[in-house]
Amino acid sequence: MVDLLNSVMNLVAPPATMVVMAFAWPLLSFISFSERVYNSYFATENMEDKVVVITGASSAIGEQIAYEYAKRGANLVLVARREQRLRVVSDKAKQIGANHVIIIAADVIKEDDCRRFITQAVNYYGRVDHLVNTASLGHTFYFEEVSDTTVFPHLMDINFWGNVYPTYVALPYLQQTNGRIVVNASVENWLPLPRMSLYSAAKAALVNFYETLRFELNEDVGITIATHGWIGSEMTRGKFMLEEGAEMQWKEEREVPANGGPLEEFAKMIVAGACRGDPYVKFPNWYDVFLLYRVFTPNVLRWTFKLLLSTEGSRRVGAGLPVDESSSQMKLMLEGGPPRFPASPPHYAASPPRYPASPPRYPASPPRFAQFNIQEL
Repeated sequence: MVDLLNSVMNLVAPPATMVVMAFAWPLLSFISFSERVYNSYFATENMEDKVVVITGASSAIGEQIAYEYAKRGANLVLVARREQRLRVVSDKAKQIGANHVIIIAADVIKEDDCRRFITQAVNYYGRVDHLVNTASLGHTFYFEEVSDTTVFPHLMDINFWGNVYPTYVALPYLQQTNGRIVVNASVENWLPLPRMSLYSAAKAALVNFYETLRFELNEDVGITIATHGWIGSEMTRGKFMLEEGAEMQWKEEREVPANGGPLEEFAKMIVAGACRGDPYVKFPNWYDVFLLYRVFTPNVLRWTFKLLLSTEGSRRVGAGLPVDESSSQMKLMLEGGPPRFPASPPHYAASPPRYPASPPRYPASPPRFAQFNIQEL
């Protein structure tokens, strides 16, 4: 009986769903637009003197988000591994309008570090209103041609645990203020694209974690998931680094335009959406149409991408995005930015240490980050 029911539903449910969506789409779009207008003018959160903790704040999207919150008069807690770079961002944030700024050198994939910078923020300001997780690390290699698997857990650590641990520690304080969590995700969490297998898997895990957490929290804490699209032309340019017969390159995430537009625009959209209480911020929105194809006609989506990517040429592991020369000399870092643009080349002449399987699996921070450096600016 169950098999018969499933067979009938397999035939009826997809076309019926499409018909319902076709008729309901105009009404749903109008309701969504009306809600957005209302929230923009009547329900936008005033961030004056609110406390915002931003991870990966030393560059790229994290840096730009810090400036957007600064324009709204927020108190900032800037977290990243590069203290000197945080000082530069802090100075500019204060000039823009931030009331107070403290900087903390920390490693977001270490629970103890996350607990320390959240505790420092609460001890100093007495509260946490927004937690913005922007730490992200991407790659541009084909999985089958990778020769050094020790980078695999590091990708998962940064893209997943680097968001989960700060959330876990900050959650009790966010519940006290009915605060909000902002997540730096990517369209690759559901749209499979070549050279991004591990990154896509990590982002899928991340988005599903926060979608589940959204229901568990029952609106005690808001969650805004920000995603942006893919730049095909950018993924096929750039320099290469030869490593054990394979071409691989890591690049630190920098101010690379998201979908061809300025990074500042995406940051402005994220902060505005978070203050409106939007559950999602998408840049651009039209990427959602691919989701319909994936659900109802996955073969069409597969054929389309196969056709579009057929002119890419021979496989090159790590055909990354062009960055400035200074960033290409940086070591692998955790600072956030638009997803997929890997960190600067560590060029593993000797394999880095593997991460142990059992927790805690995160290596100790470099000596200069062994302890937090916190400074009021």
